[in-house]
Amino acid sequence: MNKKSILIFGAGKIGRSFIGQLFGLSGYEVVFSDIDAELVHLLNERKSYPVVIKSENEETIIVPNVRAINGANKQAVIIDEVQNTSIVAVSVGKNALVHIIPIIAQGILKRYERNADLPLNIIIAENMRSGDEFIRQELQKHLPSDYPLTKLIGLIETSIGKMVPIMTKEDLDNDPLAVFAEPYNELILDGEAFIGKIPDVQGLSPKKNIKAWVDRKAFIHNLGHATAAYYGNFKHPEAKYIFEVLQDVEVIEFVKKTMHQSAAVLLKIYSEDFTKEHLDNHIDDLLRRFQNKHLKDTILRIGQDLPRKLGPNDRFMGIIRLLAIQQGMKYD
Repeated sequence: MNKKSILIFGAGKIGRSFIGQLFGLSGYEVVFSDIDAELVHLLNERKSYPVVIKSENEETIIVPNVRAINGANKQAVIIDEVQNTSIVAVSVGKNALVHIIPIIAQGILKRYERNADLPLNIIIAENMRSGDEFIRQELQKHLPSDYPLTKLIGLIETSIGKMVPIMTKEDLDNDPLAVFAEPYNELILDGEAFIGKIPDVQGLSPKKNIKAWVDRKAFIHNLGHATAAYYGNFKHPEAKYIFEVLQDVEVIEFVKKTMHQSAAVLLKIYSEDFTKEHLDNHIDDLLRRFQNKHLKDTILRIGQDLPRKLGPNDRFMGIIRLLAIQQGMKYD
């Protein structure tokens, strides 16, 4: 491909503040596909958007060279974009993936007709385990049985560690295209799954065993964040923000103990990927990031969606059922 471009399905918080920002600042044209017609209109009108970094020293980053497509009624255009783009990313949520994969498959077939040797890498910027297997199965439903899926399509799992808070109505009224985010900007992804070269994009952090890093995110980051929300709300039901409850020494110590107990299980499972020092440092860094008062991250955002977060394979029951019980380790 002569032109460097990325087609991102989903112009939400992670799509814009993380994937779009990294690729946009590395010289890629950033093309979003989204069903929010007003958002699409504004992105096409301004051809850029701001990412506001919330920390002690607030900073605004302008992501340039942007355009957007209405995913609700421009399927033919999206198929052409898939045919011609350098790389694709999906950031729409698992439930929406089943609706966009048939469109991606049509674009893949057009791409194959034009050049049977042209691969396509798809970055899976979703909060889900085994996203590559899910998308591979869905693609197989919409591609001919003789299409060389393994040879031409790289399905790149990621571990999304960036925290992006809910914005107030006042914030959105001030600039509907702005998105708030923390300074953290490392996109951990599966370095073994790319077909061809890994893109030269600052912030990409390729790993050999992505399963270990996805589990580190689910069972240390997500687990710790949710623990802070639930135990913090139990102790301080009047509190609104996560940084408020973490000012209580009892709460932060409880959260830390919970994260370390989970980390001990991961260390046993993934002894070749992590050291105790690495996981200890990661927990300390996360607790510092959780206490970023400038993010104004709410207990409600972090704790909501109980059926999923307390589900059988998610942050708590996942580490208990899948790993701790199997290893005969403590999970109290």
